[in-house]
Amino acid sequence: MMHGFKVFDTHTHIGRARHSGTVRTAEELLREMDKHGVDKSLLIPFPVVDDFKREHDEIGAAVKQWPDRFAGAACIYPFIDERDFAAEVKRCRQEFGFKALKLQPMYQALNPVSPRSDFFFQAARDNGLAVVAHTGSGVPFSLPSLFISAARRFPEVTIILGHAGGSVYMLECAVASQVCPNIYVELSSLMPHHIADLMHYVPVEKLLAGSDLPSSIETELGKIFTLNIPDEAKRQILWDNAVALFG
Repeated sequence: MMHGFKVFDTHTHIGRARHSGTVRTAEELLREMDKHGVDKSLLIPFPVVDDFKREHDEIGAAVKQWPDRFAGAACIYPFIDERDFAAEVKRCRQEFGFKALKLQPMYQALNPVSPRSDFFFQAARDNGLAVVAHTGSGVPFSLPSLFISAARRFPEVTIILGHAGGSVYMLECAVASQVCPNIYVELSSLMPHHIADLMHYVPVEKLLAGSDLPSSIETELGKIFTLNIPDEAKRQILWDNAVALFG
């Protein structure tokens, strides 16, 4: 617990990042979680990897070993054969119980407005997974407003706008969430005053906390406690909303 609140970090990564050279294990992340009082984390592969199945296996093993501390997400380069894509999403769900599917438009230029992306959201729908979409850097396909189209085509799929548009596109997140009941917003990268502004437009039950990196846990999760909002709202952002989505 952190400051007396249970905390679910909805944006973390382990594995091997080809683009940055970062290598992070579940054990290393657990130590950081324990240090800062994080109760549970959603594990997501890095966006560029050598072998996505190996990354999924590593996350799956962590979820099985520490089911009370981790939930899992898949991240697959979307321009492989669509049948192989669907099969891997299904494997992650059935073998490991993954809860989400990540899209990283900065490295995976899939257009969420185009019907060409339907296979991605269909795979999420067919396996009962939420979609975590990176937004902000990586324009144009990381624009939060583009996910309105996908959310309307697939109303059964929960779409989480990661990084809340990186502050530059924060108000696009607000509009997307207003017009689509299945769009949520994850708050990593925003300053506290940005979150306060966003809360004028997005109900608290659609907001999630995330750190992205272990070095950011204290800053990203700690900023929720600086907000001038009721404790019940903090509990929703830090824990309740994530548990409802990811268990």
